[in-house]
Formats: sequence, structure tokens, C-alpha cells
Amino acid sequence: MKAIIFGATGTVGIEIVKQALVKGYEVTAFVRDPEKIRNLQHAHLSIRKGDVMNLSEVENAVQNHDVVLCALGDGKVGKVRALGTRNIIDAMNKAGLKRLICQSTLGMGESYGNLNFIWKHIMFGMLLKKAFQDHQLQEQYILRSNLDYTIVRPSALTDGVITNGYKIGFDGDFKKLNLKIARADVAEFMLRQLQTNEFQKKAVSISN
Repeated sequence: MKAIIFGATGTVGIEIVKQALVKGYEVTAFVRDPEKIRNLQHAHLSIRKGDVMNLSEVENAVQNHDVVLCALGDGKVGKVRALGTRNIIDAMNKAGLKRLICQSTLGMGESYGNLNFIWKHIMFGMLLKKAFQDHQLQEQYILRSNLDYTIVRPSALTDGVITNGYKIGFDGDFKKLNLKIARADVAEFMLRQLQTNEFQKKAVSISN
């Protein structure tokens, strides 16, 4: 299977790249700055330099791949996720590519109910307001698409190894969460979706 990963130098994206290579996938890492990933070398890894905001570069990059994984991020700026994802969707449609696994965030849609006061009113309400709105628009683009998507909504990201000890697919009323999850677990869960249709055309929340 040939997978292209957008946001490949981000904290989740690089985990996806590494784990996908271990699983034996042929991986293309789409990056703005190849220097950020030059220390990662593998026979099944190709590094594609490009800007996700440039539609033609994204269109060229997705050719001859089977699946797309998106872990775009831009901190507090609040622009790259939505517009970049829209370009990815348009490029996938042009190439006839259907399967998209995209990292979003807990707090989108019905999962807003899972957040505590700090995340609702301090983090997403003020400090990360633009990022929150960017994720909202990103999800709208995906939900309106005709792709075979899975939207993954992790809680706050932490360091650490794969644990597989987190909760999956809880509804917005579930409160027994510590609202943290390891980046390695997020990457592993996203890659797991390539082998199952359980959450196809769905958004799924994951958190400890």
C-alpha cells in the first residue's frame, strides 16, 4: 500500500511516517522543508517537497497513491488546516483517490461536550480560538466531500510510546476522561483505519 502523509514533519505526522514504515507501507512524506526530515531514511520512504496551500503541487503529489493521511497543523495561526485540507480533497477527487484519514481534535461537533471548563473557555475559547475555528472548517470540508474519510478527534497530545490503553468512540456526554493521549497512540490509531471500515465516513473521538 502506498500512503502519502501531509503534515509529515509535525509531532503526529512524523509518528505516522515512522509507524507506517515499520508496517511495511510505501510512504511519501509531503513537506515544506525536507531538512526537517532528512535524518529519517528508509528504502520505502520518499520525501516530496511542496506547499499544501498550492493546489497544483498537491495534485501532483497524490498521484499513484492508495491512501492519504492528514495531520496538518499550524499552531495558533488558524489557516493551514482547513485550506490545506480543501486542496487535498480537490486533489484526491481529481486523482480518483477515495480513502482519507484526517487528524482533527476533540471538541469538534458533539465531542465539545467532552471538554472541561478550561478547554472550552480558556484554551479553545481564547488561546486557541483560531485553531479551533480552523479545525471546524476543516471538518466541514471533509464531511461535505464524497471521500471515504475517517476523522480522528484526539484530546491533548502528549509524548510517550504506543499504549492502546485509551477510550475510543465515546459520545459527547462521556465525562470520565483525563483529556490526554500520546501522539504515538494517535498515529497508530490513524494507521489502523487503513485496515478497517469501522469508522469510515465517521468522526471518532479518542482519549485517555
